[in-house]
Amino acid sequence: MPKGAQQQIETLRDELRHHEHLYYVLDAPAISDAEYDSMMSRLKALEAEHPELVTQDSPTQRVGGKPREGFAKTAHSRPMLSLDNAYNEAELRAWERRVRDALPAGERVQYVCELKLDGLSLALHYEPAEDGSAQLVRGLTRGDGTTGEDVTSNVRTIRSVPLRVAPGKLESAKLPASFELRGEVVLPQAAFLKMNEDRVAQGLAPAANPRNAAAGTIRTLEPNIVAQRRLDFYAYFLLHGAQDGAQRGEFLMPTQSEALEALRTAGFRVNANTTHANSIDEVLNFVEKAEGLRDALGYEIDGVVVKVDSGAQQRRLGFTGKAPRWAIAFKFAARAGLTKLEDVLFQVGRTGKVTPVAALSPVLIGGTTVSRATLHNADEIARLGVRMGDFVQVERGGDVIPKITHVIEDKQHRRGTREIEFPTKCPACGTALVKVEGEVDWRCINANCPARLREELRHFGSRSVMNIEGLGDAMVAQLLGQKLDEQTDALTEEEAAVEQAESEDPASPAKQALVRTLADLYRLKKSELLQLERVGEKSAQALLEEIERSKQAGLARVLLGLGIRFVGERTAQLLAGHFGSMDAILEAGAEELEQVNEVGPKVAQAIVEFFAEDKNRELVRQLQEAGVAMTAEKRIAGTKLAGQTFVLTGTLPTMTREAAKEMIEAAGGRVSGSVSKKTNYLVAGEDAGSKLDKARELGVPVLDEDGLQQLVKG
Repeated sequence: MPKGAQQQIETLRDELRHHEHLYYVLDAPAISDAEYDSMMSRLKALEAEHPELVTQDSPTQRVGGKPREGFAKTAHSRPMLSLDNAYNEAELRAWERRVRDALPAGERVQYVCELKLDGLSLALHYEPAEDGSAQLVRGLTRGDGTTGEDVTSNVRTIRSVPLRVAPGKLESAKLPASFELRGEVVLPQAAFLKMNEDRVAQGLAPAANPRNAAAGTIRTLEPNIVAQRRLDFYAYFLLHGAQDGAQRGEFLMPTQSEALEALRTAGFRVNANTTHANSIDEVLNFVEKAEGLRDALGYEIDGVVVKVDSGAQQRRLGFTGKAPRWAIAFKFAARAGLTKLEDVLFQVGRTGKVTPVAALSPVLIGGTTVSRATLHNADEIARLGVRMGDFVQVERGGDVIPKITHVIEDKQHRRGTREIEFPTKCPACGTALVKVEGEVDWRCINANCPARLREELRHFGSRSVMNIEGLGDAMVAQLLGQKLDEQTDALTEEEAAVEQAESEDPASPAKQALVRTLADLYRLKKSELLQLERVGEKSAQALLEEIERSKQAGLARVLLGLGIRFVGERTAQLLAGHFGSMDAILEAGAEELEQVNEVGPKVAQAIVEFFAEDKNRELVRQLQEAGVAMTAEKRIAGTKLAGQTFVLTGTLPTMTREAAKEMIEAAGGRVSGSVSKKTNYLVAGEDAGSKLDKARELGVPVLDEDGLQQLVKG
């Protein structure tokens, strides 16, 4: 082992880490860029001479190879939940009253206030190395809150994310070498402007805003592009890791303020604009101060996050089905601009929903150039009374997509003259649009509509549907002959419509598309796949094997994969168990469909309308010809628990939750994820948590496993 070289390498690494921390975390550089680059060059040269000394946590190893085939999905240690919102002082004070009412009378409650950064949430996992340090091993996006995408290769390129936390820093911060932190990736405004300049120079449409640009960047399959974008990461949450002897995913520090201080001490970038508040009045003072800072920060914020400081109180307050009770986001008022409506584009989403998108004369609102805004639906167009050529007020508020709020009517701004005509046929495939009675949206129900196909393919191949491993974003885009858009996987259908309208014609598949219908997946040849980028012999064969295996997924999953409106996983299973075959469902009328447990008139009508479309029946026929299994064992559901709703919580002695759910559903009952006044029973095992507290509060009967079994047996 060349000790002299090893010492030089370790010294250079320590110096570079120190200067990265000063520059990217503390915003206090001590050397010039040229000096930093010179040190980095010396380290690269030494490591090239001694490759056996290269380590994964070296500053030279931030930019690595790109993922071979998209990003793997990984479950979170605990759900990454969204926050409830408050839009004014009254709503914030109402939240504070709920917090105090849920805790013992007179108990002191303190708060931590943090800026609500407008970016992408990430979970970073650190595990022990041989030298006692903590090394970055995994970075996950929020995804659906339960499962995220593993974007570790891209996270490593973010200079404000330490690849390694030295033992001394861990000791000072009182952190174990195994921990998880959560935080926000943001794209600074200067980097956003530079990125858009580059996109325009390349003939690409500029990104709509820094948030979506940050989300798209972190999901780019080219780590060198991520490195060039100069993303920042701000840490704000600490959890126990997988190897520190405690419960993985639980709060690591006694208080949120201590967690923030530990993160700072360990070398992570923590936003400087935080405060400790003893009352809601102090919280409101910080909100006012934060809104005044908004234009000078250099990055986007859309509000203030308020958290109960005490971890013990957080645990007692618990969670609703979607958000923690101990935190809330105070959202700033929307920002507005005046501009002209030039045109209206009609975009088709995955479920076939047609969204009218306003094409506007570009207007700067809150640091973002807005050229597209949603008009929601035909009823909203009528309510606004908007016409082509009108001058309109546009609002952009935080994570709310730009929208037109009203038409300007005064002497300075002449009204437009041309009415907006909502299409009666799908703008992408020509299928007649349908509208369910009592709803506002018009939809294309052609499952093979080219505008829907990309999202349909992603849905069809997902784990809960046909479970085709390898059919991720990158592969789907290539099969359709399209480029992978830089947008977050968390976009709503309406947000996606506005994003889609930024491109010239993203709905039309390219001439070289290998897939034009879902059934085409089952006709793919290895020779065709090998022509695609980043697809080799092994990955092509693996994908074909996954597609072949998916033919046996079963009738329920096929029904779910077709994207029939209102037919989710539970309804698909009930339909499959009741009818036993796709042919029987195709021939069923609305009345027969309504005989299925939990299928009402609305769902039945949606199924009838879907299969009344010839193109959808043809798709089913082609899938059958390809060998996709479309039968299921007919199940006669019991009636003992018919009409009753159950919630499961905690660990049962002998049954898994899935087994308990199947037993309840087999007896005609329904399983819900959250406790409410409509819940008939809570089934509780060990470590039941907040759901048990909620049930007791509402007077919901609580059963153990034996009680559930006795209820089912009658």
